[in-house]
Parts: sequence; structure tokens; C-alpha cells
Amino acid sequence: MHSAWQLSARRLHVITAVVTIAALVLQTGLVISGESVLAEGDPPVLLTRLGRLVSYFTIQSNLLVALTATLLARNPDRDGSVFRVARLAAIVGITVTGLVHFFLLRPLLDLESWSWVADKALHMVVPVLALGSWLVVGPRPRVDLRAIGGALAWPILWLGWTLGVGRLSGWYPYPFLDIEVQGVVSVAVVSLAITVLFLLLLGAAYAVDRRLAPRTGGAAEAGG
Repeated sequence: MHSAWQLSARRLHVITAVVTIAALVLQTGLVISGESVLAEGDPPVLLTRLGRLVSYFTIQSNLLVALTATLLARNPDRDGSVFRVARLAAIVGITVTGLVHFFLLRPLLDLESWSWVADKALHMVVPVLALGSWLVVGPRPRVDLRAIGGALAWPILWLGWTLGVGRLSGWYPYPFLDIEVQGVVSVAVVSLAITVLFLLLLGAAYAVDRRLAPRTGGAAEAGG
């Protein structure tokens, strides 16, 4: 027999997973059709478009949300060292996605039709759902120092890879990382600021995970 917490958690995780997967499918369809904002002028070949798609931090953070929400929909009490890293990376990563989009990218975009829908879903709706479900149903406690270290490794590796590939190919997923246009100093300052943002959010996640009431199947049953 499932507890009330498990039923509520499963519903929230299912909603989050479905919305995130739908947004990813929509964005992928736009890229395949060549209608996406990912390319200016004549779109490159399909393989290049798909490679660029998965290079976006937005897409990677949404993929992590989709994966972890799907796993939690099957088992709201899921745990494990690898899962803790993936879950923390998903929550902090999608929060950074929403914040960077709102303050840095949103003013630069002029989207219409399905491109607008995909943009809002990936950058606004999914962050709200993912962060909200984590705060309401957890599971927690799940944030420890090992999870923090693993979650921080992903954005650092992503940044190094993005700058390296961009230097060789001339293509950057975000304008504020374009060294040729912005300059080394500007890109370094932005990169440092985003890294600090990650550290602050990881620290906040650790504090919240410890301060809020436990949210697991065992805790729910113990509480009646």
C-alpha cells in the first residue's frame, strides 16, 4: 500500500517528466526541420544541428531533469550515490538554466510560434516544475558532499569542452561565451560568475536539504 507522500510525489514527478520530455521532443523536431533559432541563415547539415543541440547547457540540464524525474516517478524513494549526483545536478543545473536565460538571454530573443513555446517550456516551465517538486516532495535528505562534488564536475567539464570546441569550430552555444566576439577577459568573468552561481546554489541546496523535513517513504510512514 502506497503512502500519501508516495502518491503525491509520483504525480509531481510524472508531470515533470512528461512536460520535460515533451519540450525536448518539440525542440528536437524544430532543429530537425531547420526552423529552430539554433542556426542563423542557412541551417547546417542535420548531424551538425543535432550535435549543436546537445551542446547546449539548457538541453543537458533538461535531459537530466527528464531522466531523474522519470526514475522518481517509478520509485519516489530512489537513492544511491550516482542518483544523488544526477538529481542534484539536475536541480541546480535547471535552476541556473532558468536564471541565465531570464537575465542574459531572454532580452536577446525574438521568437514566434512553436519556437517560442519550446523556449518557454525549456527555460521557464521545466525549472519551476523541477525545483518545485524537489522542494515539495524531495526525496530528501539526499545532498551530501560527494553529491556536491560530482554535480559541480559536470558544468566545469561542459564549460571546458564548450570553449575548446568553440575555439576550434568558431561556434559557441551562447553569445556570452564567444571569445572571438566578447574577448577573453569578458568570457572569463562570465564563466567565473556562473561558476560562483553554481557554488552558491549547491550550498543553498545542501542547506535546504538539511533544514526541510525529510521526504522519503520511510519518513512518511513514520509520520503517520
